[in-house]
Amino acid sequence: MSSDFDVEATLAKLPLGNKIKLLTGLGWWHTEPIPDAGVPSIRLSDGPNGVRGTRFFNGIPSNCFPASTGLGSSFDVELVHRVGEALGDECRAKSTHVLLAPTVNTQRSPLGGRGFESFSEDPHLNGTIAAAYINGLQSKGVSATIKHFVANDQEFQRFSISSEVSERALREIYLKPFQIAIKHSNPWALMSSYNRVNGIHVSEDKRLLDDILRKEWGYKGLVMSDWTGVYSTVESIKAGLDLEMPGPSPFRGKALERSINAEKLFIADIDARVRKVLELIKHAHASGIPFDGPEESYDSPELRRTLRTAAADAIVLLKNDKNLLPLKDAKKIAVIGPNAKYAMTSGGGSARLLSASTVSPLEGITAAAEEVDAHVTYTIGTTSHKYLPLLGAYLHQPNNQPGSLIEFWNEAPTADWLNPTPDFSTSLKEAVWSTPTADTNCFMMDGIVSGYLSLNIQNVSFISYTFRMKPKST
Repeated sequence: MSSDFDVEATLAKLPLGNKIKLLTGLGWWHTEPIPDAGVPSIRLSDGPNGVRGTRFFNGIPSNCFPASTGLGSSFDVELVHRVGEALGDECRAKSTHVLLAPTVNTQRSPLGGRGFESFSEDPHLNGTIAAAYINGLQSKGVSATIKHFVANDQEFQRFSISSEVSERALREIYLKPFQIAIKHSNPWALMSSYNRVNGIHVSEDKRLLDDILRKEWGYKGLVMSDWTGVYSTVESIKAGLDLEMPGPSPFRGKALERSINAEKLFIADIDARVRKVLELIKHAHASGIPFDGPEESYDSPELRRTLRTAAADAIVLLKNDKNLLPLKDAKKIAVIGPNAKYAMTSGGGSARLLSASTVSPLEGITAAAEEVDAHVTYTIGTTSHKYLPLLGAYLHQPNNQPGSLIEFWNEAPTADWLNPTPDFSTSLKEAVWSTPTADTNCFMMDGIVSGYLSLNIQNVSFISYTFRMKPKST
């Protein structure tokens, strides 16, 4: 397809039904295509510290960058620009046109749960680092999605909570990083937040999305919802919410047609929203990234250098008055703490991905110690786990390959399958489908072979999770 995608000509030839279709997603990670009008489906992927791709379960391995708080701690806009470029290369490898990042919310409490996704509590640093991230990413032809607009600083009652904010605090603290980033980087997309601000859901707040964002700041890009973050039909359209994600939509589609028939909305309202979707598609055309292309891992010597530099520069040494560091002539080193033995690469949630490569603090310290003939002793210290830690690193499949084997049946594979004391020597029926997996945290919202679930007309399945455990220590 040509990069000379004509937005206005395409908009003019679309019938109303197709215009409405473009205002919601196709599943979780794509927009709706209109093949007859030459409108492709573009792909989106979660960020911000990597590019997961379209699958939570058994996804394509991705490079995991330091959490945004670490990048913000570097105060290094050139480094963050390089991180943005590297993420753009990874997006291209995964045929992704839109990365759902960066996050620039101002975290006012450690209880928010997603604080690690944001760069800083300081609005200037937050917005300036975000601008560098966006400029690096978009230099590769991949759209950034600055999020979550605005005052999205807690997860309790995330769909209904109202952030009560004074006008001065809203302007100087919460809106400011968005304003700075938009001024210095021009992100092609922005994501609205789940919450209310002073009683009105942001996804239907005309003052925030239109008066301030578009008219006052001159923002020209697309506004999409957070996933399932639209709560109205007429109000969200009038406020300026262009794209509802994911699909199928509960508030657009037929509901939107009825609102037009009732003249609560007009064709001009729909055209304004569709135009922004088409403009984002134009960016996707210009990128040269294939539509519905393959998802592949990405690696290069330059990328590895960027990853290592970003990780190192995310560590800030606050005080070293007695020059204890770096360690000199140490022959015995104690490593203490539950997070030393595991590579805690991400806080999870939207930032969750299957890391292509990880090194735990204990592994890194042990390798460095061997170079100077030092001995490392590890102890767990005081545990901090809310749940039992994952066992993936210790598991092997029946064929001795790393990981475990998951098998699915549509009916019980043995007569005593649900018996508390089954006969484990009984041979199992052949599984309908099976897959190896590397971890014990199996979020099976996707990644199950196409067609398998449709075989199970009773919507009941039987699952076996098989592994052999080889503990590294006792």
